[in-house]
This record gives sequence, C-alpha cells and structure tokens, in this order.
Amino acid sequence: MKTVLVTGFEPFGGDLVNPSQEIARALEGRVIAGRRVVGAVLPCVFGLANVELRKLLRTTRPELVICLGLAGGRTEITPERVAINVDDARIADNAGAQPIDEPVVRGGPTAYWSTLPIKAIVAALRQRGIPASVSQTTGTFVCNHVFYGLMQALARGRGRRGGFIHVPPVQAPGTKGQPGLPLATMINAIALAVELSVQRRTDVRATGGQTH
Repeated sequence: MKTVLVTGFEPFGGDLVNPSQEIARALEGRVIAGRRVVGAVLPCVFGLANVELRKLLRTTRPELVICLGLAGGRTEITPERVAINVDDARIADNAGAQPIDEPVVRGGPTAYWSTLPIKAIVAALRQRGIPASVSQTTGTFVCNHVFYGLMQALARGRGRRGGFIHVPPVQAPGTKGQPGLPLATMINAIALAVELSVQRRTDVRATGGQTH
C-alpha cells in the first residue's frame, strides 16, 4: 500500500502542547484514499529537523508529504504557498539556536512552491464550515526551514508531491471566544487535506479560497 507522510512538531517556545504533533499522532496508521498514513513528530530544531525529515523520506518512501506546524497568531487552517531560503529566528529553537539572515541551503533556489492543491483544500474546508485560507508566508522559523527542506528533497525525485499547512492553537472545550480551533476539527481538516491531495494533482482557480 502506498503511503502518505504527515509530520508535526514537538512543543516549542514554552508551550506544553503543539497541535501539529497531536494531529500527526492521531492520523498515524489511518488509511485515507487508499493510502496508509505515517505520522511522525519532528524536533523544533534548525538543521536537525531536516535531518530527521530526510530519514523519514528514505524509510517511508511516501508519494505525498504534508508537514504541519503551529501558527500561534492564526485562527484558521492555512495551507502555505511558498517556502523561502532563509532562516531568521525571532526566538531560539529548542536547542537554543537562533540563526539570523542565514540561508536554509547555501546556494539553493530562492524559493519553492507547494505542490499541494492549496486552494482546493481551502475551498473544501470552508464548504464544511472549517475556517481556512491560503497563507502567502510560512515565516522564517523552523516551519519554513522544514518546508524548504522538504520541497528541495522532493524536487530531486519524480512524481512525489508535498507542502506545508499551518494550524492554529487548540481551542479548549467551552471557550468559543478563544482563538483557535478544537483539536478534533483540526484532525478532520488535515485528514480531508490528505484525501484531496491524493485525489487532485492540479489546483483550482480561486480568490480567497472560493472557487470561480
């Protein structure tokens, strides 16, 4: 059976929980669109995260990869459009490193585009009442570092696709005014993103996530 790799990150920045980690763990072993999901958790550490990701790519040989990360200031599921070749950390990673204006890969391309159907994902999530929008920037912390490393690795192969999706904080039960989404909603959202990404190799034309 073909596989899909879904990765999340360990908690960082003093947080006790990272929903991307919980989503990856929840999807581990599921069969979605005829593919077995491998869920894995990456360290929130520059350099080491991409080393671990490359190991996972070698051992699981996925046809599709979706890396997840937490965007603390967002309230929606946000598929990312582009990864850029820069590390510029506002805070230190979990190993205490804080690179400033350094390339992810010295001499690498300026950027890589996601090969997920990002606008189709947004449209499908919105149709199910799940807040979602396309994001134009992954930032310059470890999330972007991994997104860039992923797309560089996939560019060396043939036919494998992937990208990055940011998720908001977990909204605790009974706290509707709190920013974020319930964890169960986010698990269902990423499962749908996996299904749609397996089924679609091309995106839709859309504005703000709405097809036309």
